[in-house]
Amino acid sequence: MKEKLYKLFQTFFRSGSVGGIVLILCVLASLVIANSPSGAPFENLLSTEIGYANSGLHLKYSVLIWINDGLMAIFFLMVGLEIKRELIEGELSSLKKAALPIFAALGGVLVPALIYFAFNQGTRVAGGWGIPMATDIAFALAVVTLLGNRVPASLKIFLAALAIVDDLAAIVVIALFYSTDLHFAYLAYAAAVFLGLLIMNWRGVTRPVFYLVPGLLIWYFIHHSGIHATIAGVLTAFTLPTTEDDTPSTLERVEHALIKPVNFIIMPLFALVNTNIRFEPGMVDGLTTTLGMGIVLGLLVGKPLGISLFSWLSVKGGLCVLPAGGRWPHLIGLGILGGIGFTMSIFIALLSFPDQPAVAAKAKFAILTGSVLAGTLGYAFLNAISKKQGVTDEIG
Repeated sequence: MKEKLYKLFQTFFRSGSVGGIVLILCVLASLVIANSPSGAPFENLLSTEIGYANSGLHLKYSVLIWINDGLMAIFFLMVGLEIKRELIEGELSSLKKAALPIFAALGGVLVPALIYFAFNQGTRVAGGWGIPMATDIAFALAVVTLLGNRVPASLKIFLAALAIVDDLAAIVVIALFYSTDLHFAYLAYAAAVFLGLLIMNWRGVTRPVFYLVPGLLIWYFIHHSGIHATIAGVLTAFTLPTTEDDTPSTLERVEHALIKPVNFIIMPLFALVNTNIRFEPGMVDGLTTTLGMGIVLGLLVGKPLGISLFSWLSVKGGLCVLPAGGRWPHLIGLGILGGIGFTMSIFIALLSFPDQPAVAAKAKFAILTGSVLAGTLGYAFLNAISKKQGVTDEIG
């Protein structure tokens, strides 16, 4: 089992690090397009509606919605598969294993949200409190992978587990707080299909197609229910069967098949269409507004503070132990990298301000600023620790 998990993590880290570089290139391309004569035609392309619609079936949406609600559901399908695999056979499979990343993620969710709320309570942007909660797993793992063996392998797995729990929290927040008026008939239809998938799992059905095709129905029903459609990906993921031993499972086959398309197509597309920020006079000054400060400080201060503090309390309380080879400065460095919100934070920002494009643009710029700073500082901090530790080891 350890060999199987090692190979899966190896594939994930490799694709994640390269995928992070592709994401950066797409962000740069999006910013160039937005601030060039191609900016307006690009926005028109994103608003173009494609699909089919009649009185009984509506599947006609803009290109932007197809990417944010459709393709991102596939991203959340992979996130759901990662969460389930970790719960069954990985770092979250027992309370002892899961304790530290769960406590760390809890702190990394609560403290940034409280910082944002403290700055924006009672304002028209108070609803964006979920923005600094998220960690972009692809970017965070890309940065830590660039450090190579300067970071213990156990800490890389810890960061992955933390980011997965963080994503689970983000999913719950999106479902509970960023959904519109609920239509219970569609929810009932989705629940019926979901129940059918659970029965198939119980009956031992293993072919992926028998789960993924009904998953499209769940997506359609949830999209019309008022709950954000990406939740369908997570629900479908949790129905796929898996095993606790080395036997290849349906879940692992689907996860392997999704890693590269998600990292090299879906996430880059999301970055390309959602970071097209047109730089306007005063945008930098917007970082000093309550919105900008809530986001940037939530990511840069709230994330490392919450992750480090809750980890320290859980270890000192005897509930868990540090990862093998890990020291407290390592956890602080990983906490700083947790401030790379980027795609997940942008996703929540779009849900927070759907009818305020100017506010959403300022939020995205603040997210971009905070995430770049978090990545740079986190890399520099962990690199400095490794050099200092190397000198200490040589002296010893």
